[in-house]
Amino acid sequence: MEEILRLFPERIRRAIQSKTKDRWKVMQEIRFRLNQPVELIFDDHTEWIESIKPDRNESIFVLNQLSEFSLYRMEDELREGYVTIEGGHRVGLSGKVNTLNGAVKAIQYIAFFNIRIAKQKIGAALSLIPYLYTDSNYQNTLFIGAPQTGKTTLIRDVARLIGTGWSTVSAQKVGIIDERSEIGGSKKGIPQHDLGLRTDVMDACPKAEGMMMMIRSMSPEVLIVDEIGSANDVQALMEAINTGVTVICTIHGKSIEELKKRPSLKPLFEYDVFQRIVLLDRQRQPGYIHRIYNQKEENILQKTRCLKNEVDWSASFHRHNNINRV
Repeated sequence: MEEILRLFPERIRRAIQSKTKDRWKVMQEIRFRLNQPVELIFDDHTEWIESIKPDRNESIFVLNQLSEFSLYRMEDELREGYVTIEGGHRVGLSGKVNTLNGAVKAIQYIAFFNIRIAKQKIGAALSLIPYLYTDSNYQNTLFIGAPQTGKTTLIRDVARLIGTGWSTVSAQKVGIIDERSEIGGSKKGIPQHDLGLRTDVMDACPKAEGMMMMIRSMSPEVLIVDEIGSANDVQALMEAINTGVTVICTIHGKSIEELKKRPSLKPLFEYDVFQRIVLLDRQRQPGYIHRIYNQKEENILQKTRCLKNEVDWSASFHRHNNINRV
C-alpha cells in the first residue's frame, strides 16, 4: 500500500500505519477532510483517528503528491472530480467548484479527499461465471449496484476468467475499456492487476469512443466496460452488440425498475439487450450477489442449501452452495 501511504505527510502516514497495521485487506476508504479527524472505512465498520486533523498545508501536500507537483497535469481530473493513481486506487476530490459557461471547469480550494482502495480478489467471480456462460457462449451481462458493492472487483475477475479460461471452458479474447483506470489499475498502459492471458486494455479512454476503437483494432470476443450511463455510452454499446461482440458492463443503481426510468437507458430494455442482469446488495459485504436475472427478468440464482451457520467456500464450478459469497 506504499502507493497510498506516500500521498500523506509523515505524521498522518505514521498514524494511518499504526491504526491499520495488518488490516489493509479489509479497508475500503480513507477519508481526509480539512480540519476534521481522518476517517478509516473498513468492510464492516468505521474508525477515526481523532488526534489527526489535517490543515491546509497538509492538503496541499496531498495535492502535490497526486499531481507530482504540477496541477496543470491534473486539469482533466480536476474537472471530473477524481484521480486514479498507481494500483488502480481512486482519489475523489471535493471543494469549491469553478464553472465556465455553466460547465465545471475545475475544483479549486480542494478540502476533501476520498481514497478508495482497489483490491484484486482472485477468484471473486468463480461461483458467478457459470451463470454468465450458456450454450457455449457468454451472455450480454449488466451488473447493477450502488457504490462500494463490488461491481468493479467482480468484472475484473470475470475478465481474468474469460481471458484465461476456467474449468473446461477455453479462453476467449477480451477487450476492456478502462476509462477511469480502475479495472486494470494501469501504469503507462500496463495493467497492474491480473486481467487474463488473452485480455487487451484501452486505458483512460472514454467509453463511447473506446468501444468501437477496441472492436476495430483488437477484435475482441467479449467487451468489458465499467459504469455506463450516458446516452453516448448506450449508443456505442448497442453498436458493439450489433457487431456480434458480447458486452459485460456495470452501472450504478438499486434495481431494474429504477434503471428503466432513466431515459438514456431506455433502448437497453426495449430491445432486451441483456441476457443476464446481476443485482448486488449494498446491505451485505462487497460482492454479495442478491439476484441474477435472465432475459425474462426471472431470478435464476440458486438458493443456498447451507445451514444458517454453515459456510461452503468451495471453488467448484458445479456446486453453487453459497453462490452469494463471491
